Order: sequence, then structure tokens, then C-alpha cells
Amino acid sequence: MPTEPHREPDDDRQDDRADGRDETPEERADRNWNEVLQELRVLQTGTQILTGFLLALAFQPAFADLTDGQRTIYLLLVVMSALSAIIALAPVALHRVLFQQRAKAEVVSYGHAALITALFTVSVLIVGVVAFVFDVVVGDAAAWWALAILTSVIILLWLVAPAVIRARRGNGDDR
Repeated sequence: MPTEPHREPDDDRQDDRADGRDETPEERADRNWNEVLQELRVLQTGTQILTGFLLALAFQPAFADLTDGQRTIYLLLVVMSALSAIIALAPVALHRVLFQQRAKAEVVSYGHAALITALFTVSVLIVGVVAFVFDVVVGDAAAWWALAILTSVIILLWLVAPAVIRARRGNGDDR
């Protein structure tokens, strides 16, 4: 049967949180970094698919039929797509620059902030792309409806539901 890792009684690397995990701050940072990386992978995959879709549109014959307003929206969506990819990759770039500098906790905090920012940009991108498609295919009114409905769903699922769960848990910090 596996036993806990041996720690000297005067080891100053003991667990610093009463969260039910027996891990040092360094072990927690490693675990949290792995979680950040997994979330980055999920986010980046979706962003890459949307980016590919957007870039392919410019080379379609019907692209010439877009109004000036639709082209402006399209270009803003392309920029938003690039921005979301850059933000989502920023923690990886920081990790490379600070590699072996004993800054994992700072990299994890930065990664958390970057992921929250990337989720915001991706939510705008998702809603924008769907509204753009509705505008081109069905018309302006349908685009506004799609934008309103999807924005409401994102607010409900990405903001309200987590806030309710956090409130029920009593704002405990178990990172």
C-alpha cells in the first residue's frame, strides 16, 4: 500500500491550506498549472476552429456580396479571433520565458487571469460569428435576436451559474 511522501518534521514546505489535499505550495502550483494547460487546450481548439472558419470566408465567391458594414464586422471578428488566440497563448509564452526561475505560482496566477480574459474574448467572438452568419443568411433582425439570445446564455452559464455555486459553497478557496 502506498504511503505518504517522507517529510522531515521541520520541513517548511508543509501544506499551507486546510483544503483536504496534502500538497506543498509547489505541488499545488504544478497541479494548478496542469489544470490551466488543459483549459488552454480546450479554449485554443475552439478558437482555432472559429479562426479557420473566418479566414475561409474571405475566399468564398459570396464574400464580394457583403455590405461595407458586414465587411467591417467580419474584420473585427478576425481581429477578435487573433486577439483571443494571443491571450490564450500568453501563459505558455510566460512559462517559457520564466522556465526554471521558480515562478510557477506567478505563472499560474497570470494563466488564470489570461484565461478569464480569453474566455471573455472568445464569448464575444462566438456571439459575433453567429450574429454575423445570421445577418448574412437571414438578415439584420435575426442577427440581433441571435446576439441577444446567445449573450443571455453565456451570461447565464458562464457568470450566473458559477456565482450561484460559489455562493452556495460559501466562497471557499480550494485552488
